[in-house]
Amino acid sequence: MKISWSSNFETGIDVIDEQHKRILYYINDIDEVCFTHDREKIKDILDNIIDYTQSHFTFEESLQQEAGYQFSVPHKKVHDLFIKKIEDYRLRFLKGETIEEDLYQVLTKWLINHIKHDDADYVGAVKDNMNQLIQEKQKKKGWLARFFA
Repeated sequence: MKISWSSNFETGIDVIDEQHKRILYYINDIDEVCFTHDREKIKDILDNIIDYTQSHFTFEESLQQEAGYQFSVPHKKVHDLFIKKIEDYRLRFLKGETIEEDLYQVLTKWLINHIKHDDADYVGAVKDNMNQLIQEKQKKKGWLARFFA
């Protein structure tokens, strides 16, 4: 059963929310292949989800570091464990196992839990940092530029 994006998943950081939607899109692709068992498509989805999720995690971790988020190191460890788990699924798949139904369940539960709990914890720090950067940029503009901008 496909998972629909819900406002409950939103962090309030648009770029992160869009990335989470894309990951959810890949997870829903897995749901589709549970019926077809198209191994080529499963391989493509696995490759895409690993590649995209690694990029997303790197971006998310950089935001946390810039914001001075105190739990960025443990958060990164959670990300690393997740990537290892998905790579383990890929290895099982390459050995010929049928993984799609189990993978779909694991990814769905993990993503929702991660967004609602782990990601929700850093949002305040990142938003505060983003607001501070905007304010600093505004201060650097002269009064005339601020007036006519």
